[in-house]
Amino acid sequence: VQLQASGGGLVQAGGSLRLSCTASGRTFSSYFMGWFRQAPGKERELLAAIGRSGGNTYYADSVKGRFTISRDNAKNTVYLQMNSLKSEDTAVYYCVADDRLITPRRARDEYDYWGQGTLVTVSS
Repeated sequence: VQLQASGGGLVQAGGSLRLSCTASGRTFSSYFMGWFRQAPGKERELLAAIGRSGGNTYYADSVKGRFTISRDNAKNTVYLQMNSLKSEDTAVYYCVADDRLITPRRARDEYDYWGQGTLVTVSS
């Protein structure tokens, strides 16, 4: 599967952005999907993940209550709605997919497919 992420950009603190990731290739609904991010000088971390039918969601503590992951299998797209953005949310955001996972896994090597990354910059 190939993943194409979009929606990053510059936003003021407190603002919102919605990231999208469109998949092509095999049947989208067969993939467990997620979003990672990597801030400068930090490890890449799993922010959110979602099961094949839209349930079984996971959120990192750092984004719980502010970010929402969702998917539209008819459009082969997974979304990350980001609200109440903070300067510490500045990072490159990556969508990921895996066709073996049943439950969310935090390790980056659990996910076989990665998008190219989209930069989110939050100004304070």
